[in-house]
Amino acid sequence: MSLSGDMEEYAEVPTVVPAANFDPVADAHALRAAMKGFGTDEQVIIDILCKRSNAQRQAITEAYKKEFGRVEEGSNKKPRDLIADLKSELGGNFENVIIGLMLPTDEYCAKQLHKAMKGIGTNEDVLVEILCSRPYDEIVQIAAAYEKLYGSSLEADIQGDTSGPFQRLLVMALQGLRDNYAYDPVKAEEQAQILYNAGEGTVGTDENAFVEILGHAGQRHAYLIFQEYKKISGKTIEQAMESEMSGELLHGLLAMVKTVHNRPAYFAERLEAAMKGLGTDDDALIRIIVSRCEIDLANIKFEYERMHGKTLLSAVKSEEDAGETSGDYRNALLALIGSA
Repeated sequence: MSLSGDMEEYAEVPTVVPAANFDPVADAHALRAAMKGFGTDEQVIIDILCKRSNAQRQAITEAYKKEFGRVEEGSNKKPRDLIADLKSELGGNFENVIIGLMLPTDEYCAKQLHKAMKGIGTNEDVLVEILCSRPYDEIVQIAAAYEKLYGSSLEADIQGDTSGPFQRLLVMALQGLRDNYAYDPVKAEEQAQILYNAGEGTVGTDENAFVEILGHAGQRHAYLIFQEYKKISGKTIEQAMESEMSGELLHGLLAMVKTVHNRPAYFAERLEAAMKGLGTDDDALIRIIVSRCEIDLANIKFEYERMHGKTLLSAVKSEEDAGETSGDYRNALLALIGSA
């Protein structure tokens, strides 16, 4: 679905908000009781951790350490750690959801980026989804968390794992070269013509022109470029790029374009892609729901239903019917999505 018609203004609406009458000590005790002894009460874990804000979960983690003393680890004693206990009791995708919720959001995204680059091969879709769809202030926090966790800069690791115009696009996102306040209608018209000449208006495609212009353009200025481009070409900028490019660079540029128009619709599209066809991309499904539930998941739900004619809740439930999501994993996702 092309989103090039309108630049939509909206207030971000989360599905997970801070719990009223929050008591981190009581929650810590309830979680310990749910994991202590034979078996685990997964529903208690869902009811608490999927219904608290990230800040509240961090407070529960601290209360858990204070309330339950120390555990033996070899010859040493160390404070009991809630995340370690959860990992020892849970497994599979349910564990991935719960542990994702327990991490500060910037740390969670940093870990997702590291996972995408470690080992042989790179998951470019993850790099695009995180770095090409977020405002610069969030990217700064993610990059700082990455360096703290891994002792290397995110920019250096991306440069080591990518190349060409795609690498340049990601590095520009990391360096915050998009000016979100400046916009110039005359310059936008000139740049739209440059983009036309670099793509549809010539044989071959000057990919670097697209990277440099769109990588520098803030949201309001980019929107003006897209409007002018359609006047020149008769096509949307997305249609033009899809006919001129392919691969990870196309995905990165499309993410930037789509998030200018409507960020929740971009994530709704990503969720549909994660569930479409045979099998489910559980990593993408978990990553988007966990990372957006306290930001704009209610907006994403609205856009998902508008675009696909079904609710996100029903889509996740249908994945269970197909054997793709089930049990505690499915219940945790549904709790984060919410029924409203």
